[in-house]
Amino acid sequence: MQDYVPPIADYRFLLTDVLDFDGTMQALEREVDADLAVAVLEEAGKLCVQTLAPLNRVGDEQGSQLADGSVQTPAGFPDAYQTFAAGGWASLSADPAHGGQGLPFILQLWIDEMMSATNLSFSLFPGLTRGAAEAIAAHGSEDMKARCLPPLVSGEWTGAMALTESGAGTDLALLKTKAIPEPDGSYSVTGQKIFISSGDHDFGGNIVHLVLARLPGAPEGVKGISLFLVPKFLPDAQGGFTARNAMSVGALEEKMGIHAQPTCVMNYDGATGWLVGEQHRGLAAMFVMMNAERLMVGMQGLGIAGAAYQQAAAYAKDRVQGRSADETRNPVPIIEHADVRRMLLNVRTFVEGGRALAGWTALQMEISRHHADAGERTKADAIVALLTPVVKAGFTDFGFESAVEAQQVFGGHGYVREWGMAQYVCDARIAQIYEGTNGVQAIDLVGRKLTMDGGVVAQNFFERVAADLVKAGETSAAARIVTATGETLDLLKAATSDLKGVGADDLSAAAVEYLRLFALVSLGWMWARMAAAADPKSHGEKIALANYYAARVLPQAYGLAGAIKAGAAPIMALAHESF
Repeated sequence: MQDYVPPIADYRFLLTDVLDFDGTMQALEREVDADLAVAVLEEAGKLCVQTLAPLNRVGDEQGSQLADGSVQTPAGFPDAYQTFAAGGWASLSADPAHGGQGLPFILQLWIDEMMSATNLSFSLFPGLTRGAAEAIAAHGSEDMKARCLPPLVSGEWTGAMALTESGAGTDLALLKTKAIPEPDGSYSVTGQKIFISSGDHDFGGNIVHLVLARLPGAPEGVKGISLFLVPKFLPDAQGGFTARNAMSVGALEEKMGIHAQPTCVMNYDGATGWLVGEQHRGLAAMFVMMNAERLMVGMQGLGIAGAAYQQAAAYAKDRVQGRSADETRNPVPIIEHADVRRMLLNVRTFVEGGRALAGWTALQMEISRHHADAGERTKADAIVALLTPVVKAGFTDFGFESAVEAQQVFGGHGYVREWGMAQYVCDARIAQIYEGTNGVQAIDLVGRKLTMDGGVVAQNFFERVAADLVKAGETSAAARIVTATGETLDLLKAATSDLKGVGADDLSAAAVEYLRLFALVSLGWMWARMAAAADPKSHGEKIALANYYAARVLPQAYGLAGAIKAGAAPIMALAHESF
């Protein structure tokens, strides 16, 4: 395997030529420019290559182990985490009020991409910690913030999210974990949670679990769920956290991939916890963490696709087999064969288009947090909400497909562990499932996000895309991608109109195809912007890639539009007894 190459040149191109990073930072009165951003990304890339990548295969082979009730992560992981925290990477985008560096979220998302590319299992530890800190910052009491945020932000402590139970997966209304009030204001939490990533480890420091549970007499369904902070260690008389809480790891899940990540069955046996936010409003507080995690999971799909592409492209240029198209040479590097190029270009156009879309979305999040005008903050926040299921589900679907296509480039060698492609495929698969399955994300998009503000949010987004296409069309190099994206945008707008007011079955039947159509159009939009910004001399390949996307990828939109229009009838026609 060749060493991973951080995509620093592409980040710079996007920051300076496509996304107008400096202009956005100036408008938000933030003292960060593209040069500083690239310098940070360069250092993060070094960390990923030098510290995380060497542990990826060993982590997969050793896996995390449960011994005497405690989790042992693979060799090198505890030291790598200490290096990560000591370098300040845990605090990168966190609020300076809590000890963070307050750097733009675009850097965080792109660093998530590089971390996922080099060691997906490791990336979950800081990612979940960041989500826990954001939930506490948004909904915790002042005392809770003072106690917990500084060590979470610094990386001294880590975080975990405890939602799922064996009888309550996607349907959280069914959860049974109980929280009983105690005289001192704390709560006694009892229940079992499954699929708890980073539930325990041997990195040292506390582990803060955010646990969904029900109070006595709570309303039925999701309206009766509250959120509790349940730490591994409780405060002692001196104010330190040394007393072991009544929680334990019952088992580690044996998984298809991400073997180094400890996915725990957690038992809470009257564990001490504290309420986060209001009683019976736990989902609202937890969704702060969940939405942050969903963007991170989307970057996992993107990161693995990018790493898999690098390996497959290098292999294709080195591996010789078969005759040249004109039959004058034999053998030739397989990169000369059209089918191999097709697979590589499918992956690369997703990776570079996705990287741009992630960056644009992150800048909208920055506007939602820092713009001086409250109206602009609200509009940007709504756009992020609209795009979150698209990034999570679209990127992880394309990411898994990309890992499989990159593996296919290797032929039989792709099926052999030593080449690393099998790990990419196995690791990428989980991203389509956790943090809300991609089917659930699609239903969220069509059932909730399209109807935000009476449909105005989606309409404003479509208008923004259309305006950018008009502007990009002024550059002849972008003509093909502008035309193709414009035509598919019309399909997307028509599908959006057709879904208004339809029944639950028709909405659910259309959801997955609609989200994919939305993602394809959004990536086409980014390719139009990149093609228009590309200097033919220095970035001519961007124009060629945009043309490939227009000719070979965007035509999928027509089939998706047809499937959406077909409605639920073909799906529901077969009696359930016939399955």
